[in-house]
Amino acid sequence: MKQQKSPWFVFFWISLAIIIVMFMNNARQRTQEVELEYSDFKQNIKAGNVSKVVVASGEISGEFRDKDGVLKKFKTIPMDDPNLIKDMEENKVLQFSGARRGWLAPILFNWGPVLLLIFFWLWIMRGMMGGGKQAMAFGKSKAKAVTGGKITFKDVAGCEEAKEELQEIVEFLKDPGKFQKLGGKIPKGVLLFGAPGTGKTLLAKAVAGEAGVPFFSASGSEFVEMFVGVGASRVRDLFDQGRKSAPCLLFIDEIDAVGRHRFAGIGGGHDEREQTLNQLLVEMDGFNTKEGIILIAATNRADVLDPALLRPGRFDRQIVVPSPELKDREQILSVHAKKVKLGKDVDLKIIARRTPGFVGADLANVINEAALLAARNSQKSVNMKNLEEAIDRVYSGPERKSMIRSKEDLKKTAYHEAGHTLVAKFLPNTDPVHKVTIIPRGASLGHTLQLPEKDKHMLTKTEALNRIAILFGGRAAEEIAYNELSTGASHDIAQATKLAKRMVIEFGMSEKVGPLALDQGSSEEVFLGRDISRQPHLSEKMSEMIDSEIKRIADDGLKTASGILSENKKILDAMVDYLLERETLNSEDIDKIAKGEPLPPLENKAVEEEESKKEAEPSGETVNESENAQV
Repeated sequence: MKQQKSPWFVFFWISLAIIIVMFMNNARQRTQEVELEYSDFKQNIKAGNVSKVVVASGEISGEFRDKDGVLKKFKTIPMDDPNLIKDMEENKVLQFSGARRGWLAPILFNWGPVLLLIFFWLWIMRGMMGGGKQAMAFGKSKAKAVTGGKITFKDVAGCEEAKEELQEIVEFLKDPGKFQKLGGKIPKGVLLFGAPGTGKTLLAKAVAGEAGVPFFSASGSEFVEMFVGVGASRVRDLFDQGRKSAPCLLFIDEIDAVGRHRFAGIGGGHDEREQTLNQLLVEMDGFNTKEGIILIAATNRADVLDPALLRPGRFDRQIVVPSPELKDREQILSVHAKKVKLGKDVDLKIIARRTPGFVGADLANVINEAALLAARNSQKSVNMKNLEEAIDRVYSGPERKSMIRSKEDLKKTAYHEAGHTLVAKFLPNTDPVHKVTIIPRGASLGHTLQLPEKDKHMLTKTEALNRIAILFGGRAAEEIAYNELSTGASHDIAQATKLAKRMVIEFGMSEKVGPLALDQGSSEEVFLGRDISRQPHLSEKMSEMIDSEIKRIADDGLKTASGILSENKKILDAMVDYLLERETLNSEDIDKIAKGEPLPPLENKAVEEEESKKEAEPSGETVNESENAQV
């Protein structure tokens, strides 16, 4: 419900507008007036140039025509001239008395600015004393209150462990006395952290919906403003609102915006943000569990949060919201698919298997993209083809159908993608290739899609070396086919180098370097003020050894890929021919090509050939129809 504006508030702005308009009019009139000497004024009267005169105490003004005949306004200082009235009457000059001027204008001009300043000061003081409903409202929390939320744990698919941990919070909010009788203390704060899009905000809303308590939602960026002290004031106001509505749930999304590690001596500080963080720390220490207030925060950068914020007594419980597993992905797809009309051929298990690494937001986007594609094609329901296309759009971007490429460029792309595919096919302990295509999508000219048979949480050394070899498969195929290199493998080289570097300095998978973590945090974003001060203490000899090991791993991967493709050159050429013909090959096609078996002709081509044969053969009925048409 909107708050009604105070009449004093309306009066203030109306008065300000009137004074500004009057000042502007007065200034404009003053700039247009010409100052005349009294003698010139008398000469103009006798010459018949003056048309109107306003006589006031201390000033004579009016209108006259200059030498060019232009009508202008003038003003002059009056003299003791008894013949002035007579001269004006003889020359038929209109006379007016300045006494007709109103009393309001002089008062506004003289006392208006002072009164306006006094009124403005009283208005600010009233806002400060009146709970911030007026001018000082920027010091109040912008948290949105949601009462009686409809989202429950049933609407959150997957995240079973996280929901079990949060169930205690729900029970406490419903019946705080149950825990207080036994002397137990419920956590003051719960931190949800995980990758973007995993459903952290949705979980917090589900807790409030399950408990049926007020839910105050705010973003970390809403606390810090350009005014000093506003952030701390908003934190105090947020907790004051929570105490008035207890039991309740306070939720701060993206808390890393305000809860980052405090000034570490490098990279500059931010006093306002640090004051806001300090106030948040004080408030979390100040309220107890008997008040019935629980703070839930969400972030995807828990590594940059201040240690004081994470200690027991503030965020007692830290819950990881992981990326969904295969079973979870199927449940998430089912939740989002309820609002979409699916065809009989749709199997969400296959879609879940095709989307490893996808989070809840990605899966929701897949369903939405499939529905848009079906609507674009005027379909009555979403079929499996729409979902497959939607996955490709989310994973690699939309097709660039308008892109024109020469046959030679298409052939190079085909060799590049066929190289990735065959290396992945013939190397052991690799994920099976689901599809290879030379259709450009997003920034890529083609792509090879591997799908793991099950979700993996660890990477062995053999699997890492195989990945590097697969990444170099495209470069090796181009070198074998053309004996020349291109820029198409730049992204593959960057990924292979990054993985090789992590194997040496992070995973301890180099025999020469050994099991040492030599550059901690190098693979992640640098947090200015903390990570930049960590200098890696590496000798020149160790640095040279690291570089040589990274190069050795990369060279071995390229050598492995070249050896596989050289031994299977005929299969490589055959796959390239099929890619140029069909543009996309699925896993069954790849298996047959790898075994040396020919692929069946395309159904569309076979139909087209039959139709062309029928059209080529003469038919009596067709001739008769044409003759009748001509008649």
